[in-house]
Amino acid sequence: MSKSPSKKTTVPIHLIHLDDDGTHLLVDAKINGTKISLLIDTGASKTVFDRKRMRTLMRKKKFQKNDGLSVGLGTNKMKSHFVELEKLSIGELVLENFKTVLLDLKIVNKSYAMLGLSPIDGVVGGDILNRFGAEINYRKKQLLLFRPQ
Repeated sequence: MSKSPSKKTTVPIHLIHLDDDGTHLLVDAKINGTKISLLIDTGASKTVFDRKRMRTLMRKKKFQKNDGLSVGLGTNKMKSHFVELEKLSIGELVLENFKTVLLDLKIVNKSYAMLGLSPIDGVVGGDILNRFGAEINYRKKQLLLFRPQ
């Protein structure tokens, strides 16, 4: 279930410059009211969260193991877990009882640490970006999300 007070939600984007021509896009979000940082990844099929970080944010500490393996983040075999987030907020967009996947994002966070950047808590993927007709405006540094009709 999702709630959004208006048809369009505008979320500020933080551009992270990795080298002379590389850029990552980050957005601030909240899980159950706690601020988190999410990487926008248009190539990721699903939104995922860091398993270790979620242990500190969620009341439930045991997660349902996924018997299959997830693909991506520099590997073709990655153990994952399922979880249902009570409330995920991205700007004014609120997703309640959001079913998602937990992965170990230490590869990404280790790379960020080597560059002097703060760790990320998760990745916004195609499930959310597609469902809400996401538009990324680099010039205005905005992620636009549209409530489905």
